[in-house]
Amino acid sequence: MAKQKPIMNVVFVGHVDAGKSTTIGRLMYDTGKLPEQELQKLKAEAQKHGKAGFEFAYVMDKFKEERERGVTIDLSYQKILTQKFEVTIIDAPGHKDFVKNMITGASQADCAFLVVAAKSGVEPQTKEHLWLLKTMGVGQLHVIINKMDDVGYKEERFNEVKADVTNELKAVGYKAEDVNFLAVSSINGDNVAKKSDKMAWYKGPTVVEDFDNFKEPEKPTTLPLRMPIQDVYEITGIGTVPVGKIETGIMKVGQKIIVLPGRSGKGVLGEVRTVEAHHEQLPQGEAGDNVGVNLRGIGKKDVARGDVICDAAKPASIAEEFVAKIAVINHPTVIAKGYTPVFHVHTAQVPCQFVELIEKYDPKTGEVAQKNPDFIKNGDVAKVRIKPIGNLVLEKQGDNPHMARFAIRDAGATVAAGVCIELTAKKI
Repeated sequence: MAKQKPIMNVVFVGHVDAGKSTTIGRLMYDTGKLPEQELQKLKAEAQKHGKAGFEFAYVMDKFKEERERGVTIDLSYQKILTQKFEVTIIDAPGHKDFVKNMITGASQADCAFLVVAAKSGVEPQTKEHLWLLKTMGVGQLHVIINKMDDVGYKEERFNEVKADVTNELKAVGYKAEDVNFLAVSSINGDNVAKKSDKMAWYKGPTVVEDFDNFKEPEKPTTLPLRMPIQDVYEITGIGTVPVGKIETGIMKVGQKIIVLPGRSGKGVLGEVRTVEAHHEQLPQGEAGDNVGVNLRGIGKKDVARGDVICDAAKPASIAEEFVAKIAVINHPTVIAKGYTPVFHVHTAQVPCQFVELIEKYDPKTGEVAQKNPDFIKNGDVAKVRIKPIGNLVLEKQGDNPHMARFAIRDAGATVAAGVCIELTAKKI
Protein backbone atom coordinates (compact mmCIF):
# COMPACT_ATOMS: atom_id res chain seq x y z
CA MET A 1 0.00 0.00 0.00
CA ALA A 2 1.38 3.42 -0.95
CA LYS A 3 2.27 5.75 1.90
CA GLN A 4 -0.76 7.80 2.73
CA LYS A 5 -0.44 11.53 2.18
CA PRO A 6 -0.90 13.68 5.27
CA ILE A 7 -4.50 14.78 5.75
CA MET A 8 -5.21 18.48 5.68
CA ASN A 9 -8.64 19.81 6.72
CA VAL A 10 -9.42 23.02 4.86
CA VAL A 11 -12.53 25.10 5.52
CA PHE A 12 -13.89 27.54 2.93
CA VAL A 13 -15.55 30.53 4.59
CA GLY A 14 -16.86 33.90 3.50
CA HIS A 15 -19.89 36.12 3.17
CA VAL A 16 -23.04 34.59 1.70
CA ASP A 17 -22.87 34.70 -2.12
CA ALA A 18 -19.09 35.19 -2.23
CA GLY A 19 -18.98 31.96 -4.24
CA LYS A 20 -17.59 29.41 -1.80
CA SER A 21 -19.70 26.45 -2.91
CA THR A 22 -19.17 27.36 -6.56
CA THR A 23 -15.40 27.43 -6.02
CA ILE A 24 -15.47 23.95 -4.48
CA GLY A 25 -17.84 22.57 -7.13
CA ARG A 26 -15.57 23.93 -9.88
CA LEU A 27 -12.59 22.42 -8.08
CA MET A 28 -14.31 19.01 -8.08
CA TYR A 29 -15.17 19.30 -11.76
CA ASP A 30 -11.75 20.50 -12.89
CA THR A 31 -9.93 17.81 -10.91
CA GLY A 32 -12.13 15.08 -12.40
CA LYS A 33 -14.09 14.32 -9.22
CA LEU A 34 -17.34 15.45 -10.83
CA PRO A 35 -18.14 13.68 -14.13
CA GLU A 36 -19.49 15.72 -17.06
CA GLN A 37 -22.87 13.92 -17.08
CA GLU A 38 -23.30 14.64 -13.37
CA LEU A 39 -22.62 18.34 -14.05
CA GLN A 40 -25.20 18.38 -16.84
CA LYS A 41 -27.77 16.88 -14.43
CA LEU A 42 -26.98 19.56 -11.85
CA LYS A 43 -27.20 22.24 -14.55
CA ALA A 44 -30.70 21.10 -15.49
CA GLU A 45 -31.66 20.96 -11.82
CA ALA A 46 -30.34 24.51 -11.24
CA GLN A 47 -32.35 25.85 -14.18
CA LYS A 48 -35.45 24.06 -12.88
CA HIS A 49 -35.13 25.99 -9.61
CA GLY A 50 -34.52 29.23 -11.51
CA LYS A 51 -30.91 29.23 -10.29
CA ALA A 52 -28.95 29.08 -13.55
CA GLY A 53 -25.23 29.26 -12.81
CA PHE A 54 -25.65 27.51 -9.46
CA GLU A 55 -24.71 24.07 -10.82
CA PHE A 56 -21.25 24.02 -9.24
CA ALA A 57 -22.66 25.09 -5.90
CA TYR A 58 -25.08 22.17 -6.11
CA VAL A 59 -22.18 19.75 -5.85
CA MET A 60 -21.85 20.73 -2.19
CA ASP A 61 -25.40 21.88 -1.51
CA LYS A 62 -26.89 18.43 -1.75
CA PHE A 63 -29.85 19.09 0.48
CA LYS A 64 -33.11 19.91 -1.25
CA GLU A 65 -33.84 22.84 1.03
CA GLU A 66 -30.44 24.32 0.25
CA ARG A 67 -31.07 23.98 -3.46
CA GLU A 68 -34.35 25.79 -3.24
CA ARG A 69 -33.03 28.58 -1.08
CA GLY A 70 -29.63 28.77 -2.75
CA VAL A 71 -27.72 28.83 0.53
CA THR A 72 -25.49 26.34 2.35
CA ILE A 73 -27.02 25.21 5.63
CA ASP A 74 -25.00 22.28 6.86
CA LEU A 75 -21.39 21.29 6.50
CA SER A 76 -20.43 19.05 3.67
CA TYR A 77 -17.13 17.36 2.99
CA GLN A 78 -15.23 16.45 -0.17
CA LYS A 79 -11.80 14.92 -0.66
CA ILE A 80 -9.17 15.74 -3.25
CA LEU A 81 -5.57 14.64 -3.59
CA THR A 82 -2.93 17.29 -4.27
CA GLN A 83 0.81 16.79 -4.80
CA LYS A 84 1.43 16.95 -1.03
CA PHE A 85 -1.84 16.33 0.81
CA GLU A 86 -5.05 14.42 0.99
CA VAL A 87 -7.31 17.44 1.43
CA THR A 88 -10.68 17.22 3.16
CA ILE A 89 -12.61 20.30 2.08
CA ILE A 90 -15.21 21.65 4.50
CA ASP A 91 -17.75 23.99 2.92
CA ALA A 92 -18.99 26.26 5.69
CA PRO A 93 -22.16 28.31 5.46
CA GLY A 94 -21.77 32.05 5.02
CA HIS A 95 -25.42 32.80 5.72
CA LYS A 96 -25.68 34.37 9.16
CA ASP A 97 -28.37 31.99 10.48
CA PHE A 98 -25.97 29.17 9.93
CA VAL A 99 -22.93 30.56 11.72
CA LYS A 100 -23.09 27.82 14.32
CA ASN A 101 -22.31 25.22 11.67
CA MET A 102 -19.57 27.51 10.39
CA ILE A 103 -18.09 27.49 13.92
CA THR A 104 -18.15 23.69 13.99
CA GLY A 105 -16.46 23.70 10.57
CA ALA A 106 -13.78 26.13 11.66
CA SER A 107 -13.14 24.12 14.80
CA GLN A 108 -12.35 21.08 12.61
CA ALA A 109 -10.04 22.91 10.20
CA ASP A 110 -6.26 23.13 10.00
CA CYS A 111 -6.39 26.01 7.57
CA ALA A 112 -8.88 28.15 5.70
CA PHE A 113 -9.64 29.91 2.46
CA LEU A 114 -11.55 33.13 3.00
CA VAL A 115 -13.58 33.81 -0.14
CA VAL A 116 -14.31 37.48 -0.88
CA ALA A 117 -16.24 38.73 -3.92
CA ALA A 118 -14.19 41.17 -6.02
CA LYS A 119 -17.08 43.59 -6.49
CA SER A 120 -18.39 43.81 -2.92
CA GLY A 121 -15.05 43.34 -1.12
CA VAL A 122 -15.03 43.23 2.69
CA GLU A 123 -18.51 42.76 4.19
CA PRO A 124 -19.63 42.59 7.86
CA GLN A 125 -19.50 38.82 7.89
CA THR A 126 -16.01 38.80 6.42
CA LYS A 127 -14.86 40.40 9.70
CA GLU A 128 -16.88 38.03 11.85
CA HIS A 129 -15.49 34.98 10.06
CA LEU A 130 -11.93 36.23 10.52
CA TRP A 131 -12.42 36.66 14.27
CA LEU A 132 -13.94 33.21 14.50
CA LEU A 133 -11.18 31.54 12.51
CA LYS A 134 -8.56 33.18 14.68
CA THR A 135 -10.33 32.28 17.93
CA MET A 136 -11.01 28.73 16.79
CA GLY A 137 -7.27 28.37 16.30
CA VAL A 138 -7.14 28.22 12.51
CA GLY A 139 -3.58 29.47 12.20
CA GLN A 140 -3.18 29.43 8.44
CA LEU A 141 -5.37 31.47 6.14
CA HIS A 142 -5.29 32.31 2.43
CA VAL A 143 -7.69 34.59 0.56
CA ILE A 144 -9.55 33.92 -2.70
CA ILE A 145 -10.74 37.11 -4.38
CA ASN A 146 -13.51 35.55 -6.44
CA LYS A 147 -15.83 36.74 -9.22
CA MET A 148 -12.98 38.62 -10.94
CA ASP A 149 -15.15 38.41 -14.10
CA ASP A 150 -17.56 40.87 -12.41
CA VAL A 151 -14.84 43.52 -12.35
CA GLY A 152 -13.47 42.91 -15.85
CA TYR A 153 -10.50 40.91 -14.45
CA LYS A 154 -8.88 44.23 -13.46
CA GLU A 155 -5.70 44.20 -11.40
CA GLU A 156 -6.47 47.51 -9.70
CA ARG A 157 -9.71 46.16 -8.18
CA PHE A 158 -7.85 43.05 -7.02
CA ASN A 159 -5.28 45.28 -5.29
CA GLU A 160 -7.98 47.44 -3.64
CA VAL A 161 -9.76 44.40 -2.18
CA LYS A 162 -6.42 42.90 -1.15
CA ALA A 163 -5.53 46.10 0.75
CA ASP A 164 -8.92 46.17 2.53
CA VAL A 165 -8.74 42.49 3.51
CA THR A 166 -5.14 42.94 4.68
CA ASN A 167 -6.29 45.63 7.15
CA GLU A 168 -8.91 43.24 8.54
CA LEU A 169 -6.37 40.41 8.81
CA LYS A 170 -4.00 42.61 10.80
CA ALA A 171 -6.82 43.75 13.11
CA VAL A 172 -7.50 40.13 14.02
CA GLY A 173 -3.85 39.16 14.37
CA TYR A 174 -2.97 37.29 11.17
CA LYS A 175 0.43 38.14 9.68
CA ALA A 176 -0.26 39.63 6.24
CA GLU A 177 3.02 38.32 4.83
CA ASP A 178 1.90 34.73 5.45
CA VAL A 179 -1.34 35.17 3.49
CA ASN A 180 -1.60 34.35 -0.21
CA PHE A 181 -4.18 36.28 -2.25
CA LEU A 182 -5.60 34.47 -5.29
CA ALA A 183 -7.37 36.11 -8.25
CA VAL A 184 -10.16 33.75 -9.27
CA SER A 185 -13.38 33.46 -11.21
CA SER A 186 -14.88 30.15 -10.05
CA ILE A 187 -17.88 30.15 -12.35
CA ASN A 188 -15.55 30.37 -15.37
CA GLY A 189 -12.77 28.24 -13.90
CA ASP A 190 -10.14 30.98 -13.89
CA ASN A 191 -7.24 30.01 -11.59
CA VAL A 192 -9.21 27.26 -9.83
CA ALA A 193 -7.46 24.20 -11.27
CA LYS A 194 -6.25 25.82 -14.49
CA LYS A 195 -4.24 29.01 -14.97
CA SER A 196 -6.34 31.81 -16.43
CA ASP A 197 -5.42 33.49 -19.71
CA LYS A 198 -7.53 36.53 -18.76
CA MET A 199 -5.24 37.88 -16.02
CA ALA A 200 -1.73 38.08 -17.41
CA TRP A 201 -0.85 40.35 -14.48
CA TYR A 202 -1.56 37.61 -11.91
CA LYS A 203 1.56 35.60 -11.10
CA GLY A 204 0.22 33.61 -8.14
CA PRO A 205 -0.91 29.99 -7.79
CA THR A 206 -4.23 28.39 -8.75
CA VAL A 207 -6.45 27.18 -5.89
CA VAL A 208 -5.31 23.58 -6.47
CA GLU A 209 -1.62 24.58 -6.35
CA ASP A 210 -2.20 26.77 -3.32
CA PHE A 211 -3.37 23.89 -1.10
CA ASP A 212 0.26 22.76 -1.16
CA ASN A 213 1.46 26.17 0.06
CA PHE A 214 -0.13 25.52 3.44
CA LYS A 215 2.26 24.10 6.00
CA GLU A 216 1.51 20.57 7.14
CA PRO A 217 -0.34 20.84 10.46
CA GLU A 218 1.53 19.55 13.49
CA LYS A 219 -0.45 16.72 14.95
CA PRO A 220 -1.06 17.03 18.69
CA THR A 221 -0.68 13.26 19.14
CA THR A 222 1.28 13.62 22.40
CA LEU A 223 -1.70 15.13 24.25
CA PRO A 224 -4.32 12.82 25.82
CA LEU A 225 -7.12 11.47 23.60
CA ARG A 226 -10.01 13.91 23.05
CA MET A 227 -12.72 13.32 20.47
CA PRO A 228 -15.75 15.62 20.61
CA ILE A 229 -18.80 13.80 19.23
CA GLN A 230 -20.35 15.42 16.17
CA ASP A 231 -23.18 12.89 15.66
CA VAL A 232 -24.24 9.48 16.96
CA TYR A 233 -25.46 6.85 14.50
CA GLU A 234 -27.17 3.54 15.13
CA ILE A 235 -25.88 1.08 12.51
CA THR A 236 -27.54 -2.31 12.04
CA GLY A 237 -25.22 -5.16 12.90
CA ILE A 238 -22.65 -2.86 14.48
CA GLY A 239 -24.47 -0.84 17.11
CA THR A 240 -23.86 2.71 18.32
CA VAL A 241 -21.30 4.64 16.28
CA PRO A 242 -20.28 8.14 17.42
CA VAL A 243 -18.49 10.17 14.74
CA GLY A 244 -16.26 13.21 15.05
CA LYS A 245 -12.77 14.56 14.67
CA ILE A 246 -10.06 13.37 17.01
CA GLU A 247 -8.77 16.71 18.33
CA THR A 248 -5.77 15.41 20.24
CA GLY A 249 -4.04 12.14 21.05
CA ILE A 250 -4.37 8.68 19.56
CA MET A 251 -7.37 6.34 19.69
CA LYS A 252 -6.45 2.65 19.61
CA VAL A 253 -8.63 -0.41 19.28
CA GLY A 254 -8.97 -1.94 22.77
CA GLN A 255 -8.30 1.37 24.54
CA LYS A 256 -10.25 2.15 27.74
CA ILE A 257 -12.18 5.40 27.37
CA ILE A 258 -14.62 7.59 29.25
CA VAL A 259 -17.29 9.64 27.50
CA LEU A 260 -17.85 12.98 29.28
CA PRO A 261 -20.25 14.29 30.50
CA GLY A 262 -22.55 11.57 29.07
CA ARG A 263 -26.27 11.35 29.84
CA SER A 264 -25.57 11.02 33.59
CA GLY A 265 -23.20 13.99 33.80
CA LYS A 266 -20.71 11.71 35.52
CA GLY A 267 -19.18 10.10 32.46
CA VAL A 268 -19.67 6.67 30.88
CA LEU A 269 -16.85 4.13 30.78
CA GLY A 270 -16.25 1.98 27.73
CA GLU A 271 -13.70 0.49 25.38
CA VAL A 272 -12.85 1.17 21.74
CA ARG A 273 -14.05 -1.78 19.66
CA THR A 274 -13.41 -0.43 16.14
CA VAL A 275 -12.17 2.77 14.51
CA GLU A 276 -13.25 3.52 10.96
CA ALA A 277 -12.55 6.31 8.45
CA HIS A 278 -14.04 6.54 4.96
CA HIS A 279 -15.48 3.00 5.34
CA GLU A 280 -12.13 1.41 6.19
CA GLN A 281 -11.34 -0.16 9.56
CA LEU A 282 -8.16 1.22 11.12
CA PRO A 283 -5.97 -0.14 13.94
CA GLN A 284 -5.96 3.40 15.33
CA GLY A 285 -7.04 6.95 14.62
CA GLU A 286 -4.97 9.99 15.51
CA ALA A 287 -5.36 13.74 16.01
CA GLY A 288 -6.77 15.32 12.88
CA ASP A 289 -8.65 12.23 11.66
CA ASN A 290 -12.41 12.33 11.17
CA VAL A 291 -13.55 8.89 12.35
CA GLY A 292 -16.50 6.75 13.37
CA VAL A 293 -15.99 4.56 16.45
CA ASN A 294 -17.85 1.64 17.92
CA LEU A 295 -17.59 1.56 21.69
CA ARG A 296 -18.09 -1.50 23.87
CA GLY A 297 -20.41 -0.85 26.82
CA ILE A 298 -21.93 2.33 25.40
CA GLY A 299 -25.41 2.61 23.88
CA LYS A 300 -27.20 5.29 21.91
CA LYS A 301 -28.92 6.66 25.02
CA ASP A 302 -25.63 7.15 26.87
CA VAL A 303 -23.99 9.65 24.54
CA ALA A 304 -24.86 12.63 22.35
CA ARG A 305 -23.37 15.39 20.22
CA GLY A 306 -21.21 17.61 22.42
CA ASP A 307 -19.91 14.76 24.59
CA VAL A 308 -16.18 14.10 24.44
CA ILE A 309 -14.50 10.69 24.22
CA CYS A 310 -11.43 10.84 26.50
CA ASP A 311 -8.64 8.51 27.53
CA ALA A 312 -9.99 6.88 30.72
CA ALA A 313 -6.60 7.30 32.42
CA LYS A 314 -6.39 11.03 31.59
CA PRO A 315 -9.91 12.42 31.28
CA ALA A 316 -10.77 16.04 30.54
CA SER A 317 -12.59 18.10 33.17
CA ILE A 318 -16.22 19.17 33.44
CA ALA A 319 -16.09 22.86 34.35
CA GLU A 320 -17.63 24.10 37.60
CA GLU A 321 -16.51 27.58 36.51
CA PHE A 322 -13.71 29.04 34.41
CA VAL A 323 -11.83 32.22 33.60
CA ALA A 324 -11.59 33.17 29.93
CA LYS A 325 -10.22 35.85 27.67
CA ILE A 326 -12.91 36.94 25.24
CA ALA A 327 -13.26 39.35 22.36
CA VAL A 328 -16.69 40.93 21.93
CA ILE A 329 -17.47 40.88 18.22
CA ASN A 330 -21.09 41.72 17.68
CA HIS A 331 -23.33 42.46 20.66
CA PRO A 332 -26.36 44.76 20.12
CA THR A 333 -25.82 46.54 23.47
CA VAL A 334 -23.40 45.67 26.25
CA ILE A 335 -22.44 42.57 28.24
CA ALA A 336 -22.74 42.82 32.03
CA LYS A 337 -22.64 40.45 35.00
CA GLY A 338 -25.53 37.95 34.94
CA TYR A 339 -25.66 37.70 31.13
CA THR A 340 -26.33 34.07 30.12
CA PRO A 341 -25.80 33.32 26.40
CA VAL A 342 -25.01 29.96 24.77
CA PHE A 343 -21.37 28.90 24.60
CA HIS A 344 -20.31 26.78 21.61
CA VAL A 345 -17.31 24.71 22.68
CA HIS A 346 -15.99 22.07 20.26
CA THR A 347 -19.31 20.38 19.30
CA ALA A 348 -21.17 21.26 22.53
CA GLN A 349 -23.69 24.05 23.12
CA VAL A 350 -24.19 24.98 26.78
CA PRO A 351 -25.69 28.12 28.34
CA CYS A 352 -23.16 29.84 30.60
CA GLN A 353 -23.42 32.83 32.91
CA PHE A 354 -21.02 35.74 33.20
CA VAL A 355 -20.39 35.93 36.97
CA GLU A 356 -17.54 38.46 37.01
CA LEU A 357 -15.92 40.93 34.61
CA ILE A 358 -12.33 40.85 35.85
CA GLU A 359 -10.52 43.27 33.56
CA LYS A 360 -10.65 44.92 30.19
CA TYR A 361 -7.64 45.26 27.88
CA ASP A 362 -6.54 47.85 25.41
CA PRO A 363 -6.93 45.86 22.17
CA LYS A 364 -4.01 47.74 20.57
CA THR A 365 -1.43 47.07 23.29
CA GLY A 366 -2.94 44.17 25.23
CA GLU A 367 -2.38 46.04 28.52
CA VAL A 368 -5.03 46.27 31.26
CA ALA A 369 -7.21 49.31 30.56
CA GLN A 370 -9.73 48.86 33.39
CA LYS A 371 -10.26 46.58 36.40
CA ASN A 372 -13.77 45.25 37.13
CA PRO A 373 -15.55 47.17 34.37
CA ASP A 374 -19.34 47.50 34.74
CA PHE A 375 -19.82 46.24 31.22
CA ILE A 376 -17.99 45.29 28.01
CA LYS A 377 -19.03 46.11 24.46
CA ASN A 378 -18.12 45.50 20.81
CA GLY A 379 -14.41 45.66 20.13
CA ASP A 380 -13.48 45.04 23.78
CA VAL A 381 -11.15 42.27 24.87
CA ALA A 382 -11.68 41.22 28.48
CA LYS A 383 -10.92 38.63 31.13
CA VAL A 384 -14.16 37.22 32.58
CA ARG A 385 -15.33 34.54 35.00
CA ILE A 386 -17.97 32.16 33.63
CA LYS A 387 -20.25 29.57 35.22
CA PRO A 388 -21.74 26.87 32.96
CA ILE A 389 -25.46 26.15 33.49
CA GLY A 390 -25.12 22.46 32.71
CA ASN A 391 -22.23 20.10 32.05
CA LEU A 392 -19.47 21.46 29.87
CA VAL A 393 -16.27 19.60 29.00
CA LEU A 394 -13.48 22.15 28.73
CA GLU A 395 -9.74 22.46 29.27
CA LYS A 396 -7.31 25.30 29.89
CA GLN A 397 -5.38 26.71 26.96
CA GLY A 398 -2.15 25.80 28.78
CA ASP A 399 -3.19 22.13 29.04
CA ASN A 400 -4.90 21.59 25.70
CA PRO A 401 -5.49 24.59 23.40
CA HIS A 402 -7.64 22.41 21.11
CA MET A 403 -10.21 22.00 23.89
CA ALA A 404 -10.07 25.55 25.25
CA ARG A 405 -11.66 27.66 22.50
CA PHE A 406 -15.28 28.71 22.24
CA ALA A 407 -17.71 31.07 20.55
CA ILE A 408 -20.58 32.83 22.33
CA ARG A 409 -23.92 33.08 20.53
CA ASP A 410 -27.13 34.86 21.36
CA ALA A 411 -30.33 35.40 19.38
CA GLY A 412 -28.88 33.92 16.21
CA ALA A 413 -25.62 35.89 16.16
CA THR A 414 -22.08 35.30 17.34
CA VAL A 415 -21.56 37.95 20.00
CA ALA A 416 -18.07 37.00 21.20
CA ALA A 417 -15.34 34.40 21.01
CA GLY A 418 -12.68 33.38 23.45
CA VAL A 419 -10.42 30.91 25.15
CA CYS A 420 -10.35 29.34 28.63
CA ILE A 421 -7.26 30.25 30.70
CA GLU A 422 -8.16 28.99 34.20
CA LEU A 423 -10.62 26.31 35.29
CA THR A 424 -12.22 24.85 38.41
CA ALA A 425 -13.32 21.29 37.75
CA LYS A 426 -16.58 19.76 38.97
CA LYS A 427 -16.21 16.90 41.41
CA ILE A 428 -17.72 13.87 39.67
